[in-house]
Amino acid sequence: MNIGIPREIKSDEYRVSLTPAAVRELVTRDHAVYVEMGAGLGSRFSDAAYENAGAVMVPDGRAVFERAELLLKIKEPQPTELALLEPRHILFTYLHLAPDRELTHALAKSGATCVAYETVETDDGDLPLLAPMSEIAGRLAAQTAAYLLERIYGGKGKLIGGVTGVPSARVCILGAGVAGTNAALIAGGMRARVTVLDVSLTRLQEVERLLPNVECIMSNQTAVEELVKTTDVLIGAALVPGARTPQLVSEDLVEEMEQGSVIVDLSVDQGGCVATSRMTTHSHPTYITHDVVHCCVGNMSGVVPVTATSALTNSTLPFVLSIAEEGLPRAAQASSALARGINVMEGKVTNRLVADATGFPFFSLDSVLPIDFG
Repeated sequence: MNIGIPREIKSDEYRVSLTPAAVRELVTRDHAVYVEMGAGLGSRFSDAAYENAGAVMVPDGRAVFERAELLLKIKEPQPTELALLEPRHILFTYLHLAPDRELTHALAKSGATCVAYETVETDDGDLPLLAPMSEIAGRLAAQTAAYLLERIYGGKGKLIGGVTGVPSARVCILGAGVAGTNAALIAGGMRARVTVLDVSLTRLQEVERLLPNVECIMSNQTAVEELVKTTDVLIGAALVPGARTPQLVSEDLVEEMEQGSVIVDLSVDQGGCVATSRMTTHSHPTYITHDVVHCCVGNMSGVVPVTATSALTNSTLPFVLSIAEEGLPRAAQASSALARGINVMEGKVTNRLVADATGFPFFSLDSVLPIDFG
């Protein structure tokens, strides 16, 4: 199969979809890999490293799209990339379509098959391609909140871990998934007073076993209201795979937070769980609303591309190999997780949650793919 790796052109995105080592794995199996010159520089992978791995270097993104059948990216295609998509393409990347009807429409119009990393889901509910970035984002959220609490950034002027004789900061985390658990791990390690809320008792029990110094509370509106009003840091880590994130914190509740409090909303890619959240970038990460510092960077993991690229490649490569070796229909039939990742195909939305969120008609995958899913 012809596989393409374009350079990411979204603002502040330095990751690349595959490492040279992964490219070598594909080339040794007789697949052709086309890499745009400079695609790996943000992650400290040189063009020479890709060439030595057997990749064919091409001058620009257009050349990648022209040669490739399977396109591997990190972020959703930008307008200039959307114009290059064709029905023959399989696009494999993070899409986050639920809050973006316009992008969903553009992908459907292209005729390309679009597979979203974030909705590849195993039968037991694991999200193997979202997990590594969620792990990184959760850890970054805690350290980001620590410096945003400093007075110079508009925060309260509190040290997150306190000092002898002075209380540490209070950190409230909405969601006990991978991102929330890792945020709790780092915040607790910095000696903050951490509370995690979730609607799953099982997840809370797992966090308690892993992090006995973290308080775990069943999430409901009353608990959210009581904790958010008094917290120093609020980290939004709620997730419903493929769907728009439920809005758990109203604007009125944000107004009741103390001046200089900090919100880091990791769920902004899926619409955000705080009413006052809006997408920001690493170049301009924060804004202040109702005297509360907000950080809502959509590609949080992109700021540590060396770590993130390697972590993501470890997870995506088995799926990429399967598609390249078997073709998407057979690979999807063999892997229900991969099948769940297909969001758009033949101009139709094939993920029910995306369809519900964007208002497009839903078509079951077996009505589009010529295979029997049982």
